[in-house]
Amino acid sequence: MPKTETESGRDWRSLTLAGVLVAACGGLVLYGVLDTFHTEEKPGRPPVPTAVVTYEVTGEGTADIAYQGRSGAGSATVDRAVALPWKKTVEVPLGRPPLVSITLGGHGGRASCSLAVRGKHVQTASAYGRFGRATCQAELAPASPGPAAQ
Repeated sequence: MPKTETESGRDWRSLTLAGVLVAACGGLVLYGVLDTFHTEEKPGRPPVPTAVVTYEVTGEGTADIAYQGRSGAGSATVDRAVALPWKKTVEVPLGRPPLVSITLGGHGGRASCSLAVRGKHVQTASAYGRFGRATCQAELAPASPGPAAQ
């Protein structure tokens, strides 16, 4: 029995739809393979060498504390109205000076900051009175080879 025109048209539509689906699947597979190669070719950004720095602020009451952390851009982190005493250990990129700055509030008081690089005390400073300020800063030299290097 010969096929009618509508049955013959349905066969072509089915074959066309199947062909489109196979092409789409093949395209997705090819995209995944090519994307894998493309990703592997990208060189990773080398890690920025850092040094372990410990900041400490002693005293009573509260203070605003600004300190340098891992930010490669050099921006400081500011913690406001921090209850003292306060201590934080961070990694600071070489080439960025480790720094901690304290500002007392309107009630005044007394507070001291200290800074240690790779476990070695480097500097201490004190703030007194209303809105008193103190800053501790150091230079980061490259670590000497050995187990203490960070």
